Amino acid sequence: MQLEQARDTIEKLWRDDMVDALSEFIRIPAKSPDFDPDWAANGYIDDAVEHTVKWCQRQPIKGMQVEVVRLEGRTPVVLIDIPGSIDDTVFLYGHLDKQPEASGWAEGMGPWKPVVRDDKLYGRGSADDGYAVYSSIAAIRAVREQGEPHARCVLLIETCEESGSYDLPAYIEHLADRIGSPSLVVCLDSGAGNYEQMWITSSLRGMAAGTLHVDILSEGVHSGMASGIVPSSFRIARQLISRLEDETTGRILPETLNVEVPEQRHQQLAAVADQLGDGIHASLPWVDGAGPVGETPLERLIARNWRPALAVTGAGGLPELGQAGNVLRPGTSLKLSMRLPPTLDAETATQHIKDLLERDPPYGARVRFEPEPPADGWNAPEFAPWLESACQKASEAFFGKPAMFMGEGGSIPFMALLGESFPEAQFLITGVLGPKSNAHGPNEFLHLPYVSKLTAAVASILADHGARER
Repeated sequence: MQLEQARDTIEKLWRDDMVDALSEFIRIPAKSPDFDPDWAANGYIDDAVEHTVKWCQRQPIKGMQVEVVRLEGRTPVVLIDIPGSIDDTVFLYGHLDKQPEASGWAEGMGPWKPVVRDDKLYGRGSADDGYAVYSSIAAIRAVREQGEPHARCVLLIETCEESGSYDLPAYIEHLADRIGSPSLVVCLDSGAGNYEQMWITSSLRGMAAGTLHVDILSEGVHSGMASGIVPSSFRIARQLISRLEDETTGRILPETLNVEVPEQRHQQLAAVADQLGDGIHASLPWVDGAGPVGETPLERLIARNWRPALAVTGAGGLPELGQAGNVLRPGTSLKLSMRLPPTLDAETATQHIKDLLERDPPYGARVRFEPEPPADGWNAPEFAPWLESACQKASEAFFGKPAMFMGEGGSIPFMALLGESFPEAQFLITGVLGPKSNAHGPNEFLHLPYVSKLTAAVASILADHGARER
């Protein structure tokens, strides 16, 4: 494959068409079902699907079939089938649903307002994960325009990833015969350590989440009459959380929630730590004087990628500050989010957390933990020599630096499912979520020079997949 020609083709596609098309996608407030329970009636997910279908149908790819698949009561998916010149299949993934708006957008920006500034396209869904379908199609076009052999490409674009991909298993089963048995899975929904080279995701943490409810009274009472006799429901909740977490260090205490880090992953993270150094934490929006946990970059990477970690992401039973009278509240509810090591079974971990929190409640309080559906993590299978070579070649060609292998601290809920569904496949998990790209938060952006180079890298890898010895 002529790599310079591929680069030029893809740069032109982004410049002349795809930035504008992605900007129109950003304008659609297609929030994931967890954040828009009336998504079907509101129609924004359907708008995003329609936008994507129309754009794909305009692309000059001979034989491409684009279809919206709907199972009753579930969010829709877009299925794109592009015939290949060799008897093999590549499966490519993306999603169209978005996180909610978030506050704190910079002046002149907003979640549904696309803005290009300093080679970055700002707006919700730009990097997570609206670009994926555009990059996938552009990469395939670049391979085809050079007449390179390539496998049949099946793109599945879902619409409930930000809600945990709970509809995806049904579609994978429903479409199993049409998808076939891919030898390569490409997912463009992951992170990057910098914008200077290709980053390949080697592992993902799982998730055990739920709401802890603590009730001590049937109604609120005057704090002067009851405090000292009635324990604060918040204090009880704090005691219960201390069963899980050392509040001084953040270490998760139960050994059942911890795992040994595989030696290969430890070596890969050590290489990343040498490459990024303090950049691992420096891009985070610290307040003045604040700093990270951990003594070294490697310790921080291991903690982010292979250690469990707890966050309290929401609270109930707490009035707004201006409405907070001197009342001992009857109860407190806390939303708990526990990131799990990649190889830990999430369902077992969730049950362990529930048992630990609900056992022997202090003061006889009514305690219950309502878990959300757990999400398993993922540890990549060993790379085939051809794929590792193809990734290094692509990164050197388009970035001038070697590809790096790094785990991600977040979850991509469907990866464990795809690993089970396609046990013989190789996995290329990569993405554009680099420093300060801020998916899920304000000022989410897509780094335009980076996404263009990454798209070209994917094209090169697809060509190498088609040309490899069989």
